[in-house]
Amino acid sequence: MYLELRGIRKTFDGSAALEDIDLSVGEHEFVCLLGPSGCGKTTLLRIVAGLLPFDRGAITLGGRDLSALPARKRGFGIVFQSYSLFPNMTVAENVGYGLRIRGESRDRIASRVQELLALIKLPDHAGRYPHQLSGGQQQRVALARALAVDPALILLDEPLSALDARVRTDMRAEIHEVQRRLKIPTIMVTHDQEEALTLADKIVCMNDGRIEQVGSPADLYLRPRTRFVANFVGLSNLLPTDWVRDAMPELLATRPEGASERYEACLRPENLRVAADERGAGRVQDMTFMGNLTRLRVAWRGRELVVEQHGAAGLSRGAPVRLDAEPGQCAWVSV
Repeated sequence: MYLELRGIRKTFDGSAALEDIDLSVGEHEFVCLLGPSGCGKTTLLRIVAGLLPFDRGAITLGGRDLSALPARKRGFGIVFQSYSLFPNMTVAENVGYGLRIRGESRDRIASRVQELLALIKLPDHAGRYPHQLSGGQQQRVALARALAVDPALILLDEPLSALDARVRTDMRAEIHEVQRRLKIPTIMVTHDQEEALTLADKIVCMNDGRIEQVGSPADLYLRPRTRFVANFVGLSNLLPTDWVRDAMPELLATRPEGASERYEACLRPENLRVAADERGAGRVQDMTFMGNLTRLRVAWRGRELVVEQHGAAGLSRGAPVRLDAEPGQCAWVSV
């Protein structure tokens, strides 16, 4: 692996912010650190960047120890949530700032800036100032500035959180395209599960200073290992073993061998189906139209389950229904 973190621990005033963090990042990987506020993801990113010391552990890049290397010598490109563009500099000056600090020639800087502005699709904005740009355009300029110095690693600290929903969606696509084209390993901090599922090759789901699970977006969504991951990455119906045994015994066939009663079945809403049935044991509690699908809350044998499906013919609030599960899509998580 290209970047290796082993046994990273960080405390603030005696309280552990990170505990026993082990993480590997491949040479061309896009990795998302995903988790709620306060889980330690930004602290971990700042440690990788060299902006925070850590108490113990080791960080290597391509086999080189980074522990004692200051941030300015790591050769990383960093994009912060606030973008941190220089307000008194033009777009071109902002993008070329790192190259100028390195002592590159004017011709080299001009050529590189032109190349990057074309890459971020702002070729005609070189002479503008940050206050003359939209939030999405400022974000692109910040990304170009990080790319200008040919970084060994790109670090993104919730760069899309200040944008509105439509611009955020567009910027995801832009970041994804740029990273795939340049093949620069990237670590991005986010609390937005959709962002992580859309962008990442690998998601690192964090909680309370620890890593809960590492895997591809499909791994974390389809095969969560813990209750926390099942709840944080997408919607889920978590069903205790004793309830499953009585109400949905067909799910027990997928239960891991040797699993204790502390395991719960995890069924995603799309893995359940409801249909109108006068003799059905369920009742529709609520229905929400979501465009291409309908989300239902269904009372079923003492529990309320969330179901998402295309179409809701014959269904209404209070209607009796039957409910069927897809056992092959059931995951089991530790509590």
